[in-house]
Formats: sequence, C-alpha cells, structure tokens
Amino acid sequence: MSLMERTIDIPVEHMSNVFGQFDMYMKKIERAFGVTVVIRENNMKILGNEQDIQKALRVFTQLFELSKRGNQITEQNVDYAISLTFEEKESAIVEIDKELICHTINGKPVKPKTLGQKKYVDEIRNKMIVFGMGPAGTGKTYLAMAMAITAFKNEEVNRIILTRPAIEAGEKLGFLPGDLQSKIDPYLRPLYDALYQIMGADSFQKNMEKGLIEVAPLAYMRGRTLDNAFIILDEAQNTTPAQMKMFLTRIGFGSKVVVTGDATQKDLAPGATSGLDVALRVLKNVEDIGICRLSSADVVRHPLVQKIVKAYEEYEKKETKGKEKNRNRSRKKTDAGR
Repeated sequence: MSLMERTIDIPVEHMSNVFGQFDMYMKKIERAFGVTVVIRENNMKILGNEQDIQKALRVFTQLFELSKRGNQITEQNVDYAISLTFEEKESAIVEIDKELICHTINGKPVKPKTLGQKKYVDEIRNKMIVFGMGPAGTGKTYLAMAMAITAFKNEEVNRIILTRPAIEAGEKLGFLPGDLQSKIDPYLRPLYDALYQIMGADSFQKNMEKGLIEVAPLAYMRGRTLDNAFIILDEAQNTTPAQMKMFLTRIGFGSKVVVTGDATQKDLAPGATSGLDVALRVLKNVEDIGICRLSSADVVRHPLVQKIVKAYEEYEKKETKGKEKNRNRSRKKTDAGR
C-alpha cells in the first residue's frame, strides 16, 4: 500500500493542549492509527495510508474544536475520540460538549463526557425515576448530584435528599465514636464530597441547617412522603428488596428520583438478594422509569481505572461461562445416571 501524506494548518495557540505534555497525546494517536505526524510551525503533516490519515485527522479536528471551546484536553478525551472514530461517531464528542449542566464553586463546567453519560443526563431530565447502573468512575453519582443542585437552584424542587444504605464495604468498622451524625458520616462521605465541590461548603451548610438539603441513611426514609424533592439513592446494590420497595413508595408529587448502583460491587451478606436487581426486573416496563446502563467506555477517571474495570468485566464473564459449563456437565452426568 502506497504511503501518502496530508498537510493542514493548525491553530498554534491550541497545539500544546491538543498534543499533550511531551506530545503524549499526539504519539497515542499515531500508535492508534499507524500514522506519523510531523509538526512544522503552524503546519501538521500526517503520513500513512489514506484511510488511516483520514481517521487521525478527524480525531485531531475534534480535539482542536474542544480546545477552542475552552476545554482542557485530557487523556480520557483523546482515548474516547479515538474509540468513537473507530465506530465512525467522532462528531459526537463535540455534540456532547455542548451539554452544560452547571459550574462547580471554582467555575469548572460540569458536562457529560461520553455518549452514555449524555443519555443518562437526558433520562434524568425527562423521566421521573431513573436507575443509573454502571461501574466505578462512570459519573453516576456526580452527574446526578449536579442535576439535583441545578434543579434546586432553578427552584424546580424545594429540597435535595441524598441517601444510601449504611453497609461496610467488606470490613467491620466496630463501634464508631461520637454522636449519631458522626457515626453515619463515613458512609455518606462521597455524597458530601460532590456537594462541596459543586455547591461550596458554606452554601451547603446554610441549606442543610434550613433543612433544604438532607443527607441521611436509607433507614431514615421509612414512614415519610417526599414531595417536591430531588432524591438520590446511592449504592443501591446494597439495598434489600424490602428497603428498595420502601424507598420507591416514599416518592410524592413534584419529585424526581435517581437510583445509582454497581451490581459488581455488592457488600450484602453472601446469598442475600439485592433490592436493585429485583427492582430492575420488576420495573423494566413501567412508563416514566428510565434505566441507563453505563459501561467501562464511560469511565472518566484515570485511564488506568478504565483498564481495571474492563479487566474485571472480562474476568467475570469467563468465570460465569466456566460456572455454566460446570453446571451443564453436572446435568449431563445426572441425566446419564438415570
């Protein structure tokens, strides 16, 4: 196949952002498409076969457009732009960037970063109850929190209620010192972290003192009716079926609910049934309930987290297949014995 080249003008002021430190992002794109990139002042020359040149050029075009919009290009942006180009959906990365939810207290924009996250945000906007399923790092809780704070600031709801089951993650914490609030705070810390980052500590404290923001264990929801509230149930895979039913039947008029969970990280007792699993089966065909499943492709933490999640997914698939094979062998032996 003959070697070809394509030369284009590039905006010099965005080069360091798009190419990364020590041209790290540029080299990643070169490896992904098997091309060579040569930079001369404000010109970029791409060498390779025509099809690969076009793919690499589309990735660079999208990244430069993101940079022009004021975004700090990250390795996640580059990896996702490359993966979308292989799927011929590269233009989606700029469309996703148009979806602004809110700003953090430091002025940083909060936006969905993947197609899965954009669908999740759209579901929250359009449905009364949304189940957000996915592995760690997919932004399930953070995006739900951003949507809740935005709805609160826009006076679409009167208060925000954040809850999660108080279950240890595989270790016994024993008797924690302090009053009731200090005992339950460790379980609710991830929710506080997101609130502080988006709303600011002062604003959070003021609204919490007024009772407009409530952070509480799931057990505290029993017997209540929650009207005109944005309610987030986090770590829902650790609920029991009875707890989940209790929570879903608390919802009143004018409320919006987001239930987040990761079915692969259950901390329930061995053999216990997850209320999230039951709810997804029971409610899958109910109108105005959205179910959004995020995957390893939607992980927006450090790229290594995405690799870890993917490795675990592949390992668990192999384990499941192995167990099915063993069950089938046992059935055949039992049938043969008869």
